[in-house]
Amino acid sequence: MRTATLGPDERSAALARMAEQELDVLVVGGGVVGAGTALDAATRGLTTGLVEARDWAAGTSSRSSKLIHGGLRYLEMLDFALVREALKERGLLLERLAPHLVKPVPFLYPLQHHGWERLYAGSGVALYDAMSVSSGHGRGLPTHRHLTRKRALRVAPCLKKDALVGALQYYDAQMDDARYVATIVRTAAAYGAHVANRARVTGFLREGERVVGATVRDLEQGGEFEVRARQIVNATGVWTDDTQKLIAERGQFHVRASKGIHLVVPKDRIHSTTGLILRTEKSVLFVIPWGRHWIIGTTDTDWDLDKAHPAASSADIDYLLEHVNAVLAVPLTRDDVQGVYAGLRPLLAGESDATSKLSREHTVAHPVPGLVVVAGGKYTTYRVMAKDAVDEAVHALDRRVAECVTEDVPLVGAEGYKALWNGRARIAQNTGLHVARVEHLLNRYGSMVDELLELVAADPSLGDPLTGADDYLRAEVVYAASHEGARHLDDVLTRRTRISIETFDRGTRSAREAAELMAPVLGWDRSQVEREVERYEKRVEAERESQLQPDDLTADAARLGAPDVQPI
Repeated sequence: MRTATLGPDERSAALARMAEQELDVLVVGGGVVGAGTALDAATRGLTTGLVEARDWAAGTSSRSSKLIHGGLRYLEMLDFALVREALKERGLLLERLAPHLVKPVPFLYPLQHHGWERLYAGSGVALYDAMSVSSGHGRGLPTHRHLTRKRALRVAPCLKKDALVGALQYYDAQMDDARYVATIVRTAAAYGAHVANRARVTGFLREGERVVGATVRDLEQGGEFEVRARQIVNATGVWTDDTQKLIAERGQFHVRASKGIHLVVPKDRIHSTTGLILRTEKSVLFVIPWGRHWIIGTTDTDWDLDKAHPAASSADIDYLLEHVNAVLAVPLTRDDVQGVYAGLRPLLAGESDATSKLSREHTVAHPVPGLVVVAGGKYTTYRVMAKDAVDEAVHALDRRVAECVTEDVPLVGAEGYKALWNGRARIAQNTGLHVARVEHLLNRYGSMVDELLELVAADPSLGDPLTGADDYLRAEVVYAASHEGARHLDDVLTRRTRISIETFDRGTRSAREAAELMAPVLGWDRSQVEREVERYEKRVEAERESQLQPDDLTADAARLGAPDVQPI
């Protein structure tokens, strides 16, 4: 299989092809579900297009807890089918589809009551492990274990001694959610899908009752054109209702947004060899290992303000700090917080006002001929959602279409990854890079690392770390623009890398150098470089200001004070 390159020329070519031919399926929305749907359709032999108004994973799919998990709390809700489905998908991703991107992660669950709690929680975690193994794809993770308080404090010395009487330790998995989506998009393109970000659907084409295509505006080069398609899939997440309004039809269901925020703190602020899962009065709180950092989250509150840039308020941050400090021997302060990010979960609207009780299952509907809508669900089960959406779409095609095959389609970078990982010392010796740096690259690019190392071989200065962000090489910035579809500075610092949440300056020290590295690839002149840097700095300033505000309304107003990437 050829490796797909998503550079400026490939984007222009994809838009041209979508305008020239009638597609079998046009997918609207470049989050994890939309990307997965495009891959599913393309690997069934369907001519497929995928358009995204902003950047790949710019919305919900880059702002999650970065976990691939079955969901222990759904087990407690007796939603066995959802948990079983998610555990099967977790195993597939770890073992077959994306071993370079999805990694095991341990969690410690502190017990606060003698006797009954160990029996109750232990039974739940044992069932969790059993369901994982029974799926046929769960044997790669260690099973849970019971710990005394002494042993628990040995693996997590950060905990207060009086915060637990014992503990359980179990395993789930994690990934970089934005990188994962970009990799799905590249895989779809490798199988023939035409993909373009910064391409906004402004309306739908209709013949009678039937939807037969969409009008798409190119937000980079300008111009609007029509894309004809036999079936369109609306996979726009929290924007589902807004997209449905473009056909002036009431949807068969509604999607509500639930805001979740996360804090990023340096690794040395929490002394532990394992992640933590803590119960709160509303939900659960995770402390998740993240390279040289920890991610702490999440909140769960209703949100009806700006969907593009949900803001974290001071109250949100205080809530997380208060709950995590309840168990930490050395409490965290605001000064320990390196990064903050907020995302919106797309929940199917139900009868309960409590967003944590709204459905995390997904729904597929066909509200009018030619248009399929998929919404709800959770990141881990994106592949199942995509399969169901394409199954619904192909019912209306007047020919036989192959069944879903994505269970056996590794993402680009997966094939050969394990062999390269075993040979990482040799790669380090051949390239002059430290073996830890090679490991970092392999776990971000898998077997595509050769493409990145070719850039370093051609220009050794690209093998140096990026100013202000030692975890990333200069070559990764160039590669993001030349191969991964990054169109703006924000795309690189926020999603292709995680510099915006992993540094105390939130990427402002790296911004100019990164923009100058992107400029030759994207054809920017000096004024464009200045605009990109200025816009990024104002975005960081607005986010910092929003995080000082007392509530959602004032935080939202402060965040919207920064200019967005402007359409042409």
